[in-house]
Amino acid sequence: MKFKLLILMLACYAIGFSQTQPVAPVKVVTDEYFGVKIDDPYQYLEDMKDPDVEQWFKGQGDYSRTVLDRINGRDQLIAKFKELDSRRSSRIFNLSITENDYYFYEKMTPEDETGKLFMRKGFDGEEYLLFDPSIYKSEEGVQYTIGSITPSFDASHVGFSLAPNGSESSTILVINVEDKKMLDEEINTTWGYMSWQKDNSSFIYGKLNSDDVTDEKRQLDTKVYVHQLGHDPSHDSMVFSGAMFPELGITSEEIPWIVYDKDSDKTFCYAATVDRNQKVYMADSNSLNSDKTKWTKIISREDLIEDMFTDKSHFYIKTSREASNYKILKTPLDKPDFINAEVLIAESPDEVLQEFVITKKGFYYTRIKNGIEAKVYHMSADGKTNKELDLPFTSGRASLAIKGIHHDDLWVSISGWTNDNRRFRYLADRDKFQLETMSSIAEYPEFEDLVAEEVMVTSHDGVKVPLSIVYMKGMKKDGQTPLMLYGYGSYGSSINPFFSPMFLTWISEGGMLAIAHVRGGGELGETWHKAGYKETKPNTWKDFIACAEYLHKEKYSSPEKTAMFGGSAGGILIGKAMTDRPDLFAVAVPAVGVLNALRTELEPNGPVNVPEFGTFKIESEFKALVEMDAYLSLKQGVKYPSTLVTAGMNDPRVIAWQPGKFAARLQAVNGSDNPILFRVDYESGHGSDAKSKTFEEFGDIFSFSFWQTGHADYQAIKQTDKKVAE
Repeated sequence: MKFKLLILMLACYAIGFSQTQPVAPVKVVTDEYFGVKIDDPYQYLEDMKDPDVEQWFKGQGDYSRTVLDRINGRDQLIAKFKELDSRRSSRIFNLSITENDYYFYEKMTPEDETGKLFMRKGFDGEEYLLFDPSIYKSEEGVQYTIGSITPSFDASHVGFSLAPNGSESSTILVINVEDKKMLDEEINTTWGYMSWQKDNSSFIYGKLNSDDVTDEKRQLDTKVYVHQLGHDPSHDSMVFSGAMFPELGITSEEIPWIVYDKDSDKTFCYAATVDRNQKVYMADSNSLNSDKTKWTKIISREDLIEDMFTDKSHFYIKTSREASNYKILKTPLDKPDFINAEVLIAESPDEVLQEFVITKKGFYYTRIKNGIEAKVYHMSADGKTNKELDLPFTSGRASLAIKGIHHDDLWVSISGWTNDNRRFRYLADRDKFQLETMSSIAEYPEFEDLVAEEVMVTSHDGVKVPLSIVYMKGMKKDGQTPLMLYGYGSYGSSINPFFSPMFLTWISEGGMLAIAHVRGGGELGETWHKAGYKETKPNTWKDFIACAEYLHKEKYSSPEKTAMFGGSAGGILIGKAMTDRPDLFAVAVPAVGVLNALRTELEPNGPVNVPEFGTFKIESEFKALVEMDAYLSLKQGVKYPSTLVTAGMNDPRVIAWQPGKFAARLQAVNGSDNPILFRVDYESGHGSDAKSKTFEEFGDIFSFSFWQTGHADYQAIKQTDKKVAE
């Protein structure tokens, strides 16, 4: 293929006052792929270090801020988010429990912007504060957030990662648990993951090439190091890279994650991309000595293995091979044979296996039906019994946690659209659940009359698509209720039922919420994922469109009352639903979205996403990328819905020029008078890590959507504000 500059056209570039929306000049670049010419009028916006581009982004952010701040009802909505949050005295998350019963976790109170690191000995032990990110460094406009928490096996030390403003460019820090003091050994520019070695005094970690989220080489050919406590990190030894072991065939975009596994006493290297099917190498635990390590490939992507556990003698793996809804296999550790492995847990014909864990009492695993009905099963260690557990309440989501394979402990966390999350300890000997929720319990009487309805909608090709509908009891089906239709549909990820007071505020304010479980997600197994992937990706937004049509036909809402919302890879869904059927929606909110799919491969996080969306280097996949590219689908003079595009300038996953280019072109070609706003946040990444900024973001999204769907309490105020909106 070849790239050629054909035309350069300059248009007026005016920013002026904060109430003037800046106009991006048109500079058409024509790229040629397989004989097909693609005009790209805003490709220059990809250079975000260009002063004129920086000015345009800043002007768009200022203009949008002016409009959004003056929507009547926005401030009151944010105040409601804060009041709901204040009802829970503390929220505990990111929990890690060691085998000797030390608890390490983040805790957030209503006064906190982000979680603080705490520890205790045992569930009822005394709590100690270990680290407060808010006082780590005094930098104006910088919010540090804890990422991973990784205690050593003996709990003598705990390591954790810390990143500023959503950049995910992490620093690893270590605390001595006995005296609760920080070691003077900061390791910068890391992925944030670490794996302790069996000596409990050294760990493995991976490094990024740059802290700059716009650096195209940031994630290519990354390397792995080992650090010994008490030593200068600048002298850490590199123990793995693709160049060190060329015989392994690690590609430039595959990210090596090396983990020591205590249960098997082996070290594993995962060649990571977004591909759910793993590529794994194994080495003896004591052989991690630079380029002398002997690595053996044990899992290929063609084995279709997505998850793996071990003990001293066996692998236990989750696979979709000849089992779209997944099965669990068992094979020897010393001579693994995944093709002829023993079937430990067979595939269910109508339930998708999601996760499994191993304890002294046997195997526990979760399955979900139609993406919304969660179940938990227990198979005894001898395999003689296999039963469904009777959960404390009907759940749409269930997750499992254990202390280790040599312990009885199992915790199950369950929730649903109308049920807040609760954590229970399962007492296997008594077949009983005991409440052990670490977060405080809050009451939400305003959500007591919620109704959750599950239907199957016929899509464009006759396939039935699960649709979840949540609203207040007594809602009239007259087409006048503001609807927020939400979707994602990528990577085989499922939108399992969740309880979010912030999301539910949309309903308590007079709206209704619907979640479309479209193809590309994992709600109905791996076949469902592959039915919305690369060349089959159009099913993702066509399923979404079918769900919107159903909701309108059944009078839940109507086009003029419908807002659609999705983020990240969900930007493909929202962007294409908007460009294919602008008549179905009053509002579109693609948040930090993939909106220029053809060019995604050229951004720092792009190469690792090729397995999901495709590459422009293969003709069939190039055509698929063009088809799913919302930016390229925009047409001059079409009346598009009101649109709120968002971007985080520190976003390491979807670079800000993706939504920026889409916003620029949409503003230029839109044939309607509907506002097209580009919300630019300079203090966040792939969404916000700070609580108040999250409230502000959703306050903007909800108030803008209510405003443009005609909600009486959310109209722009004062004559000057109406001029701004125009």
